[in-house]
Amino acid sequence: MTKLLPARLADALARRFNYDTRSAMLFIAPVMAVLAVVAVFPIAYSFYLSFFKLKLTRPNRVPFVWFDNYIDLLSDGLFWSSVGRTVYFSVLSVTAIAILAMLIALLLNETFRGRRILSAILLIPWAIPTVANGLMWKWIYDSGYGALNGLLLQLGFIDKYLIWLGDADKTIPLIANAFVWKEVPLATILILVTMKSIPADLYRAAKVDGANVLQRFVHITLPSLKPGFALVAIYETMMAIRHFDLFFILTEGGPGEASHVSAWHVYAETFRNLSFGTGSALAYMMAIVTFALAYLIIRTLGRRI
Repeated sequence: MTKLLPARLADALARRFNYDTRSAMLFIAPVMAVLAVVAVFPIAYSFYLSFFKLKLTRPNRVPFVWFDNYIDLLSDGLFWSSVGRTVYFSVLSVTAIAILAMLIALLLNETFRGRRILSAILLIPWAIPTVANGLMWKWIYDSGYGALNGLLLQLGFIDKYLIWLGDADKTIPLIANAFVWKEVPLATILILVTMKSIPADLYRAAKVDGANVLQRFVHITLPSLKPGFALVAIYETMMAIRHFDLFFILTEGGPGEASHVSAWHVYAETFRNLSFGTGSALAYMMAIVTFALAYLIIRTLGRRI
């Protein structure tokens, strides 16, 4: 009887994992191993570090503190102010992206000469690397030779060059403008694809019923675009919350703390204060909040789609 058990187990495994399954697992194994080394291990190790007071200025003293890093962050005023700026930046950016993407998608959904060329031009901001995009907007906003100052001066809106990124009240909107410029093309594509899936019979039936352009837009187009808006809201919200590049290139968290958002707070804690335990805890808090927001958006819009 004991000899039959290994044979039966082998037969069961052979039936469960046939030749095709074994072959697929064999080919996927190297990829999974690489992902485990370059992705899974760093994530798990950073979570492990978040329970220690690891500061590189005292590498020989690394006490295990359980959840003290998380508690310290929740009682830090700078942390909550950075959260407020992140919320402001995210709401401003995602709202502008959704509105502009919808307007551009409505334009590209029409038939006119040059539509293909306009569609190709639209992809240029999306194709530009994030660092190049940040440097470009840094030159545009420059107080000495920036294109924005030159344009506004020529149009008569200002009488002298302004230090745009030195104004604490304008910093977040200016960074959001650079972020929106890069992200609008992808959002436009998502909404345009959704718009193309709307049956033409609905518009024809609405015309027969006497509905005008605005009524067709409100009662047919907008409700049908909810799946596209859901994708845009989820993706762009996640991108805005964790965005770091533009804040680093344009302002480095300044002036003062005007652009000290959560992503910059992670960088400052980890690589400037050399507090890897606190930085890891903050990064995990951002990840949890991001996933929670994505879940809420899916649940909220999913009921209405």
